[in-house]
Amino acid sequence: MKLEKPIMGWNTWNTFGEKINEELIMQTADKMVELGYKDAGYEYVIIDDCWSMKKRDENNRLVADSEKFPHGMKYLADYIHKKGLKFGMYSDCGYWTCARYPGSFGYEYIDAKTFAEWGVDYLKYDYGYFPESADTKNAYLTMAQALRNSGRNIVLAACNWGVEEPWKWMRSRGADTYRSTYDIADKKESFIKIFRSQCENFENSASGCYNDLDMLTVGMYGKGNVAEGGCTYEDYEMHFAMWAFLGTPLIIGGDIRNLDDKCRKLLQNKELIAINQDSDNRPAFKLNSYWGECFTLARLLENGDMAIAEFNFHDKPVKAPLSFDDMGVRLNSGYGVQLTNILTGEKSEVLTGGAGIDLNENEYVIYRAKIVEL
Repeated sequence: MKLEKPIMGWNTWNTFGEKINEELIMQTADKMVELGYKDAGYEYVIIDDCWSMKKRDENNRLVADSEKFPHGMKYLADYIHKKGLKFGMYSDCGYWTCARYPGSFGYEYIDAKTFAEWGVDYLKYDYGYFPESADTKNAYLTMAQALRNSGRNIVLAACNWGVEEPWKWMRSRGADTYRSTYDIADKKESFIKIFRSQCENFENSASGCYNDLDMLTVGMYGKGNVAEGGCTYEDYEMHFAMWAFLGTPLIIGGDIRNLDDKCRKLLQNKELIAINQDSDNRPAFKLNSYWGECFTLARLLENGDMAIAEFNFHDKPVKAPLSFDDMGVRLNSGYGVQLTNILTGEKSEVLTGGAGIDLNENEYVIYRAKIVEL
């Protein structure tokens, strides 16, 4: 299926790892509706690794762990669908998953048919234990074809960690999203490292196939499966704003049942989500004012607007240059630019030529820019 916008949802891995079960998934689906996440746009409930038995059945089919999921996956899918949500699952293109459960290598069409019969809407497809003699591109193409011929529309979320530069070929091989980095950790250095690693590749992400920068860690505060010290709220705010601006899938990794109100409101921020889900669906690009440890990026938005982001990773304040010429608005064009701070709502006067943006150390700002005739 073709994704018109980046998906939004929740995944088990960051917080729970292998400690998953039917009750957890159902409770989370309930809370996604009750706490406003569904209304904000989050619709996929995704089970990651460790959901199956260690062996396939006599027909070579994957089998849900009967202790963790006593009613089976079809029952769980039906429960989630009745909530108006979508159901996501996990497999691997290798012979084992990363946690050494059965992978789909050689069983792609059987597994795709099984997922379709269960009512799966999204498949995260990992890269653990992939044979060195096998072809990576063909492995993702094979599962894409299997899903496309399964009788059900199922999102293929490829996760090969950036091996063989997937931003160059995943779209052509049938993926709807592709993981381009190793796993995120719950610390500031991790999401900044991911951002840096993909800064040259954002422009390859667009409607139908999105660069997936991995799940969000917002609100975890050092607890859970990928905990490595945690972040401050200000760090989480930068993390979410960055992911939203870049148009990557927004997949919550924290425990939705227990996130504090501040983080819940951040994850449901209408202005940031509107940029992520913008109907024009253009990828971000670097402006010429990118320099040193201060990154300036832009995105074309619907109705002729733009989104502008400045991220200062210096350990000191800077005045970051913003040239409107780099945004396609020349000084003698007869047009100026009005900047609205997405988080504060503060509006600038109509500016011409450019601006200097004052940022403290490790600070960021995101603007919605409106082009105004003078």
